[in-house]
Amino acid sequence: SKLAALFEHPLYNIPLPEVTDKDKLFVVNPMEKFSLRSSGSDEWVSSSKAEMVLPTGKTAYDTYPAWLKFHIGINRYELYPRRDPLMPTLLQDLATMRIVSSVQKSGGTQLKLIMTFPNYGQALFKPMKQSRDQETPRDFFYFSDFERHNAEIAAFHLDRILDFRRIPPVSGRLVNITREIRDITTDKKLAKTFFISPAGNVCFYGECSYYCSTEHALCGKPDQLEGSMAALLPDKALAKRRSWCSPWRRSYHKSKKAEWELNPNYCAQVRRTPPYDSGHRLLDLIDMAILDFLMGNMDRHHYETFEKFGNDTFLLHLDNGRGFGTHSHDEMSILAPLQQCCSIKKSTYLRLRLLATEPYRLSQLLREALAADRLAPVLAEPHLRALDRRLGKVLAAVGHCLA
Repeated sequence: SKLAALFEHPLYNIPLPEVTDKDKLFVVNPMEKFSLRSSGSDEWVSSSKAEMVLPTGKTAYDTYPAWLKFHIGINRYELYPRRDPLMPTLLQDLATMRIVSSVQKSGGTQLKLIMTFPNYGQALFKPMKQSRDQETPRDFFYFSDFERHNAEIAAFHLDRILDFRRIPPVSGRLVNITREIRDITTDKKLAKTFFISPAGNVCFYGECSYYCSTEHALCGKPDQLEGSMAALLPDKALAKRRSWCSPWRRSYHKSKKAEWELNPNYCAQVRRTPPYDSGHRLLDLIDMAILDFLMGNMDRHHYETFEKFGNDTFLLHLDNGRGFGTHSHDEMSILAPLQQCCSIKKSTYLRLRLLATEPYRLSQLLREALAADRLAPVLAEPHLRALDRRLGKVLAAVGHCLA
């Protein structure tokens, strides 16, 4: 396995600072039983207030479901560890565990569902809207493109190969629209949007601000529908998150340009603005721009952090559905933070150089990672080949800065 060899490489074994209690998102006594409120939320409470207690193992922690262990493992430096023994189990649960409830997620421009499992774990389901080899038309604006379920799956694995580990785990899944959505939903608005198409397929379209109409319905074959299942982060009532507007946000306007597109010295003013004037926040943003450039994702208007850790923590790379839309075009403007600031973490740069060499070629590693997914092949080959070409352009941009 090339992936196993990569994770053994010294560049993937740089130790983290010591994680103290104040660096953990949740401080948990592993001997205490934890329970899940039966309100249907993913909120969990200690057994002193428990309505329902999980069976005990050697320690109570052994009995926690994988999603709960994932939440408890989050700390200031990483969303999950490099060698996470939990990951195969968590991805397996997302792909196969029985769905007991499905409701539409409110907000957002496109249809997404929240699926709940018997162990109270929850996942965000993004359904398939177009085929793997369908490229975004060049006349489309980035903000009017469909979100892709396979981009969410590929983004998680790419983020892990780059050693960022800032995207929650995502698995592909084949969902039965009849049994796993229509028959079990308690969402009355969603329930009203199901119908049988002229071809005899089960379809639904939900309610949202774009693409929720009969013309944009999601149809099964006859009721099987592909989608991505992303593990949800802890409820915001338990772990508040702060949303930040990206300084390199696009204008989301058909003719207006953003300031960074007009001012070549834009980075100088970003460097004077908190939180980019100290710490590693700007470098983390440049990491995110590199990830987005490799995927071709132009839709990064916001990012989030866990409030508990203040400004000294990683950025969450959420919502990656607009990546991997075009393999034949490299959108250089996504790299603006790197090109304008001429800064990059040394560790990121060394890993990128490694991923441009044999036997660690980025396309080969991602191909191997995605081969294990239920929906393999997740990406069409031209998208994998585009990764190596784009990585060359990132390294050329760093070379230009060094020169």
